[in-house]
Parts: sequence; structure tokens; C-alpha cells
Amino acid sequence: MRHQIHDLLAPLPGTARQIHSFHFGPSSASGKIYIQSSLHADEMPGMLVAWHLKQRLRELEAAGRLRSEIVLVPVANPVGLEQVLMDVPLGRYELESGQNFNRWFVDLSEEVGNEIEGELGDDPQRNLQIIRSSLRQALARHTATTQLQSQRLTLQRLACDADMVLDLHCDFEAVAHLYTTPEAWPHVEPLARYIGAEASLLATDSGGQSFDECFTLLWWQLKERFGEYFDIPLGSFSVTVELRGQGDVNHPLASLDCQALLDYLIHFGAIVGTPPPLPELPYPATPLAGVEPVATPVGGLLVFAALPGEYLEAGQLVAEIIDPVLDHVTPVHCAAAGLMYARSLRRMATAGMVIAHVAGTEAYRSGYLLSP
Repeated sequence: MRHQIHDLLAPLPGTARQIHSFHFGPSSASGKIYIQSSLHADEMPGMLVAWHLKQRLRELEAAGRLRSEIVLVPVANPVGLEQVLMDVPLGRYELESGQNFNRWFVDLSEEVGNEIEGELGDDPQRNLQIIRSSLRQALARHTATTQLQSQRLTLQRLACDADMVLDLHCDFEAVAHLYTTPEAWPHVEPLARYIGAEASLLATDSGGQSFDECFTLLWWQLKERFGEYFDIPLGSFSVTVELRGQGDVNHPLASLDCQALLDYLIHFGAIVGTPPPLPELPYPATPLAGVEPVATPVGGLLVFAALPGEYLEAGQLVAEIIDPVLDHVTPVHCAAAGLMYARSLRRMATAGMVIAHVAGTEAYRSGYLLSP
């Protein structure tokens, strides 16, 4: 194992932060896997899973079972991790800018496309290497002027040439689920099975240039631009893995999820071994554009009538909003059928607040598809 330390741009003297990456695998590794956790710094299940992974990867490396380089970043957001206000962690948005830590990573598709236009040829593997080299150089040229930009660039540079990028997150109260693209789904479906994803949400471009999409979207855009003339492979695919809810931080679950990820990496060929048989897929993949963000029209006490993991029929009661002053009780129903995979942790709702997400099968939304 190699431990690397990456210094971030310090916003003020004496306030420097760092990102630590751990690199496993042989020097002549075939391929690269990148795994990070807690980019939203108030989401801890992935960090515990990463800790378990680090112990297991040490053992696998010592046993000579790693084919690929595996890069692990257990603390992907030291900036957000320190944002605690009166005992409340505020790790989703940077307090200085108000920006979501998992949005607006650098979009380099046009810059890379312009640079490689005259170099592509008939060999897809050579094209892959040309694109990766150009991407590394483009990221090296970019300079950060804020600590947040510095953190984003550091993570992109670590992951840009990986065959697979796994970004470990969680929701508020949720069952295991994941986000990826339709193009990557054939590669990702075994992961959904091993991890027990009760919802798998697919979108080529969900808006916001999140960490996972800053890689897959680049390759898709290059294929759109040059695919008629040159063979552009899927040089990288990414998955956001949502490891249930914020309170699901315990060793039994983390050990289970760690083993699921290792089983998937064996299945993928990054680790030597025989993978266990693929479990059944709990729920079929559905379009992210088919997700209904269930919102309440009024504010009040939030009393749920449905649990994460329940399949809801169209019009089914999701929750009641109670006004304790006027005694009004407002029912909130889902519009379409689907699996309710996540719900809010808060129990006092404000008018217009999204209280749950239901994965429907029919796409009906467009544009920006992510949560704020």
C-alpha cells in the first residue's frame, strides 16, 4: 500500500487541509479502480465501509490477489467534515459559497475534444490512451483559486484515468440504492445485485456536473462528437452508491457492504478469485427522470405513513402534515406508483419541502434531476 497526501489550497494562513489517498495493487497493474467516500461530509456509512475496505485490501495485496490498482480515498471532503455548527454537521454545502460539494466539477469534454481531434484513429485502445492522456494534462493545467475548487480538482485528478469510479454516499433515511448511466448499466448491474440495491436510477446527464458524471459524461460527449468516424470506447464508468441512511453506521452493515464491493471487484476482474453467484436484483433499473420528489404543500409536523423500501401504488398515502395550532391534517400522496427508496430525516416540514422520493418506471421529468 502507498499512502499519498495531497495538499489543498489554504483559504487562510494556518488552515491548510489535505486529502489522503491509499493505493493498492502491483506496479504493473492491469486497470485502475477508484473508490471514495463521504463527499457529502455528513454521510458516514461509506467512510466506515472504506475503513473496512482498507483492511481487506491490505490482506488481498499481501496475498497477491490484486490485478488492478485500487485507489481508496476514505475522507473525500475534509473541508465539509469540519463544518459543525452548534453540534450540527453541515457537510452537504460549503458554507462560504453555498455550493453543494458534489456539484460543478470541471467539465473538460470540449477542451479535451478540441485537443484530440486530429489524433484519433481506428484503434479504440489507442484512442482510449490518447483521451486519458489529454484529460490528465487538461486537469493539470487547471488552477484553483478557492479551497473548494482545489478539493474538486484533487479528486478529479485522482480518478480521471480509472476504469471504474465508485462514489460512496448515503441518503437521509433510505434503503440501499445507486445512480449510474444507461450506457454503464450492463457493467453496473452485478454491483446492484451484490449490494442489494432496491432502486437503480439511470440518467446520462442529470445536471449539475456531479462527481460521478464528470467522468461518464465526458466519454459520452466524446462518443457523440467523434463516434461516427472513430471507435471511442467507454473509457470510464461511474456509480454513486447510496448506502442506506445517515444513521446506518455500524460494523455489521459496513462489513456486509465491504464484502459486496469486493465480490463485485472479483466479478469485474480487478481481484483474483471466484465471485459468488449473482443474487436476484431487488427492483429493476428505472430512469432517474421517473423519480417523483414527493413534496408537501403546507408546513407542520411530518408523520410518515410509508417506510423506505415500500412499493407504493399511485395515490397512496405517504405522510400526514399536522398543524398543531389549527388542528389541520393534510395528507400527502404520491402521484404515480413506484418504490419509495428514501425519505426525510426531519419531522417538521416546511411548505414545498420534498419529504420522500419514489422511483417510478416512466420518465416524466427533464433538465436538472438531482436534489439541491
